[in-house]
Parts: sequence; C-alpha cells; structure tokens
Amino acid sequence: MKITIVGTGYVGLVTGACFSEVGIDVVCVDIDVKKIENLKKGILPIWEPGLEEMVLRNVEQGRLQFSTSLADSLDGTEVVFGAVGTPPDEDGSADLKYVIQVAREVGRHINDYVLMVTKSTVPVGTAEKVRKAIQEELDNRGVNIKFDVASNPEFLKEGDAVNDFLKPDRIVIGCDSLRAQRTMERLYKPFVMNGHPVIFMDITSAEMTKYAANSMLATKISFMNDIANLCEIVGADVNAVRKGIGSDSRIGKKFIYPGTGYGGSCFPKDVKALIKTADDLSYNMRVLKAVEEVNENQKSILFNKLNKHFNYNLKGKHIALWGLSFKPQTDDMRDAPSLVIIQKLREAGATVSAYDPVAMKEAKHILGDKISYADDKFEALEDADALIVVTEWPEFKFLNFQHVSQLLKNNLILDGRNIYDAKEMRDNNFDYYCIGIDTSK
Repeated sequence: MKITIVGTGYVGLVTGACFSEVGIDVVCVDIDVKKIENLKKGILPIWEPGLEEMVLRNVEQGRLQFSTSLADSLDGTEVVFGAVGTPPDEDGSADLKYVIQVAREVGRHINDYVLMVTKSTVPVGTAEKVRKAIQEELDNRGVNIKFDVASNPEFLKEGDAVNDFLKPDRIVIGCDSLRAQRTMERLYKPFVMNGHPVIFMDITSAEMTKYAANSMLATKISFMNDIANLCEIVGADVNAVRKGIGSDSRIGKKFIYPGTGYGGSCFPKDVKALIKTADDLSYNMRVLKAVEEVNENQKSILFNKLNKHFNYNLKGKHIALWGLSFKPQTDDMRDAPSLVIIQKLREAGATVSAYDPVAMKEAKHILGDKISYADDKFEALEDADALIVVTEWPEFKFLNFQHVSQLLKNNLILDGRNIYDAKEMRDNNFDYYCIGIDTSK
C-alpha cells in the first residue's frame, strides 16, 4: 500500500514515519525545498523523542521518501493525507488556503481513485470544501474519476507523539462511503491489533471531535489555574486540592496541574477556532471564552509576582529563565508562556538570560537578540536577581541549593510548575513563589 502525506510539519512527519514503520510505502511532500533537502539528509525540522531514529531507519529501508512534487507522488497512491498548516487568522478562524490548495492539486493530477483524508485540524464543513475543490478541478479537466473524502483528526501529544501514534487511545475517522471505510480499516489495521479502537462516524462529527477534545482539555487547565489562584488567596494548598479532586474517576488526574497557562500548536488555536465557528453561527461559547481569558491572564502571573516582590520596579534587574518551550519534551514555542513573560520583563526594563535543553534554536529564531542565551542552566543564573522556572524539564527538578545561591544575587525563585517544595525552599533561605500556594506562611 502506498500513501502520500502533504506537509512535513509536526503532524505530517510523525504520521509518515509511523505509517512507514509498519511497512506502508510513504511519500512525504512539502513545497519547502530546503526542508525536503534536509529531510533527505536526515535533518529534521522538529524535535520529538524517537522520531529521528524512526525516520532514518525507514528512509534507509526505502519505505519513507521525501519530495517537493505532489503530482509526481500520486502515481500508485491510494490515500492522500492533507497535513498542512491551518494558522489562525486575526479573528481566530482557521486559515484553510493551504488545505484547499492541496485539494485542488489532487484534483488536477489524479488519474485513478484516491481517498483524500484531512489530517490537519480544520473547522466543521472543511471536508465539503475539499470535496468541492477536487470536483471542480476534475470538471475543468473534463474527466470522471471517482474519489472520496474523509476526516482523520490527530490526537498526538507533543513530546510523546510517536508513542501516541503507534499505541493510540482511539482512532477517529469520519467518512461517508463503504469504500473509504474499508480503505481506512486496512490502513490502520497494524495499529489496532492490540485492541485500540477505531471509531467511525460521519465527517462533520469527526471534524467537531478534534476541537471538542482539545477545548475540553484546555478547559480543565484553565479551571485548575482559576482554582489555584483562589487557593492562594484563601490559604488552601492547590496540590492537596488537586489530589483530592483527581482521585474522582469522573475528573481524573490529567490536565489538573496548575501552571502558567497552556500553549503550543493545538489548544490556543483550536479554542479560538471553535469560538469563531460558534460566533459565525450566532452562538456564544461563554465557557470557552472564559477559558481563553483565564489562560491569557495566567501567562502573566509569574511576572506579576516578581514585579510585586520588587515593589513594581524591575528596571535594571536581570532575570534568569529556565525553560522556553510551552512544555517539556518538545522545542515548540508557539503561544508559550515564556514569550509573554519575556515581553513583560523587557517592557519593565529588565534583561533576561534563558536556558532550555531543546528549544534554544527555536528561541533564537523567534526572539533574536532580545535576550541572552546560556549554554547550561547554571550559566543562566550568573548575576541574576531572580530565577523563573517556566517549563518543568526533568533536569530542573533537583535543585542544588548551595550552588544556585552562590550564582544568584538574591535567593529568589518563582516556580511556574510547582516542582519544588515550599517548606524546603524556606528552610534553605529562599524567597519562593509558586502557583496556588501562599508561600509566605
């Protein structure tokens, strides 16, 4: 079986590598010539645990190829996955121009039946736009070639995407023909032999499922951050509260850790897109709008604590940041809380030195010379007035109190992920702030 995947970003590359891992012939297509040349050399555009080894292995064995030409890749292809970007417009809606461009190119070049599968996260109704675009191109050619359209949203966690794809919680597929369903069953058979469910549904429901899932998880995060802030005011310990509610099977332990807000490629974009879809249909998503507002406010909470500690005068202060990516095990900095913190620190007249185990290259691409970059976590602390821990990378979790104290001008740490114990910090003479706990006690 041969498939073609259009787009070699996070979703496309992981999808292509994992399909090739089970013996499927895969061609990954991208219009970015440099990216394709690098992939052919084994240089990946993203960092994801286990992905590089898988790509190199399957390229060597001839099952995974890279190309800049979709037209040349369609010969013998049974399934085309669209995994191109859907960046948010200013109004929050998803920009579908790349999705439609792929559909039109498929319509211009197919000569036999193809199943066109949307893998990108797209609003409800996109599949029909894809179907229309393909059909228009076939009509322009004056040919009658059968094709189907399906929706197969991804549910990959950055930092564990390869494992998520190989051992999925569930596979959601929206289609409207028996042929499309049987094709997708055959394609995913290697991934469901251990009982992982494939859930077939109509296309509209599949498109909605992706947005609903991410919005629910985003809601849990923002709800917990709201609770954490209230805990701090009333004197409750959010860690105890989290354990108390997390033991309820109806709630569960996942996504109820307080922090500096969610970021990344999915939650911010998908929440905005679902709100915009509802607005376009004259429905007010009041809960999700509050979720988004809470999240944006939460990204400033560490800055606000720091600013208050220094009596609202940060001019001339030098602040160290540990962690830049929006979460561990990824170099993704899209909508990362670190970006908001850095912007506010600079606006207040402070300078910033930062260290992240993986995201330094991406940070330099985004921030340029606005901050300084350390070669390791301790170098970032030199002559700093305070340390802000933004991302809970494993190497930050054990603190050498004596060494850190020697490097910092002030024993001041702001912990955005609650990875340290407040009592232990006080016992070691640190001024310590975290999320959802009144550390002044």
